Amino acid sequence: MEEAAVDDLDRPATRAWVEKNLAPGERIDRSERLRGGWTSRMRRLDISGPQGGRSLVLRSFVKPFYVRHAPGLLTREADILRLLGSTDVPAARFVAVDAGAEHCDRPSLLMTLLPGRVRVGDAGAEQRIGALARQLAAVHRVPVTDATRPRDYEAWTAPDRARVPAETGRPGLWRRAVDVIRREPPAYAPRFLHRDFHPGNVLFSDDRADSRISGVVDWVETSWGPADLDVAHCSTALALLHGVPAAMSFAGKYADAGGELARDATDHLYWRLLDALAYAPDAEKVAVPWRELGRSDLTAEVLTARLEDYLESLFDRFG
Repeated sequence: MEEAAVDDLDRPATRAWVEKNLAPGERIDRSERLRGGWTSRMRRLDISGPQGGRSLVLRSFVKPFYVRHAPGLLTREADILRLLGSTDVPAARFVAVDAGAEHCDRPSLLMTLLPGRVRVGDAGAEQRIGALARQLAAVHRVPVTDATRPRDYEAWTAPDRARVPAETGRPGLWRRAVDVIRREPPAYAPRFLHRDFHPGNVLFSDDRADSRISGVVDWVETSWGPADLDVAHCSTALALLHGVPAAMSFAGKYADAGGELARDATDHLYWRLLDALAYAPDAEKVAVPWRELGRSDLTAEVLTARLEDYLESLFDRFG
């Protein structure tokens, strides 16, 4: 279990590693835990030194599953941050990584702090969804070479792994959804994918009247694959967070921003359901950081109902 009361910087090895990666004369003035993360513990580090102050973020994996997979995940994220440093995608700048916890007490990544905040409230959601679509289309245009191309995408569920809610009133809907993904994946034109793009991994301007994106975070799952899959993932999250109409509007906004999706509706439906079924039998865990950010209305019952309504809407439009 995560040791919530322990600041990683109270651990001598971690503090020493961070300090080793600061500029000469810099020191850590304070540390503050950041809210909203689920896979890792995030801390803001305020740094002072001869050249003035700056802030960094220390990302540390603490949950056993992510600790086991940290060498691959954090090394991938470090590589992606280096790649994005030469693009206009608003990502953090890489500072240092200890993916195998050879120097730190936990697998860790040190990077610059991005401005802005996560916004998950319903107010202003329509404007933010448009900004999300434009940003995702820009991510998909990131150029790569054979040397910098990320790994091929991995599906997060399969027909034999998808679980139907035990108390659903629409078992036929779930069986139909599972049947759709009982096929070979459709052909696609590969793109650079964030792979976990959703409102919880996007920062917006601190000005609540401003829907401009100031940062995109959490690049550990970055992959090479179909644009439809990134669109599907964000759409599922929007369904859970804001409701089905918000989710069903996203693909159109993405296309309006220059993004290209599968021309065949059944192919697009495959990717949408492949993502949505990964949340079955409920979407409880995705709401944990959203509740920390004030969305106490997102109960297990609300999330499950929204997920089912979303499946039904996908069939109505694409099935």
